[in-house]
Amino acid sequence: MQSPALAIARTPLVAVYGTLKRGLRNHHWLDGATFVGTDRLTTATLYDLGHCPGAKAEPSRGVEVEVYRVSTRIFTGLDRLEGYRVRAPAHGDYDRAIHATAFGPAWLYLYNHDVSGCPVIREGSWQPAD
Repeated sequence: MQSPALAIARTPLVAVYGTLKRGLRNHHWLDGATFVGTDRLTTATLYDLGHCPGAKAEPSRGVEVEVYRVSTRIFTGLDRLEGYRVRAPAHGDYDRAIHATAFGPAWLYLYNHDVSGCPVIREGSWQPAD
């Protein structure tokens, strides 16, 4: 259990792969963050949950992410958006874990629920249905 302030002080980068990416519906949650770059993480697998993607900490051909430097305020908002529970991470919709990126360690939100029946996004890049 790590408070957002302590977590982001130690690792100020967040890697995003779904609705938080540029041009998508939740990108405004990153207003004020600094875009660092893009990367492909082979330490996670992306699943299509329908309305959004969910990542699991499983090896894959790669998940395309955008990496941002964020403040404690933004990180706290992301925790709220992702349903992360500081006091009980395993019971929220998403947990967060540090993954290596080309820009240094970054927080990645990982889906906490069962993905049986959810298709793997093999190309590693999720796009919303039109």
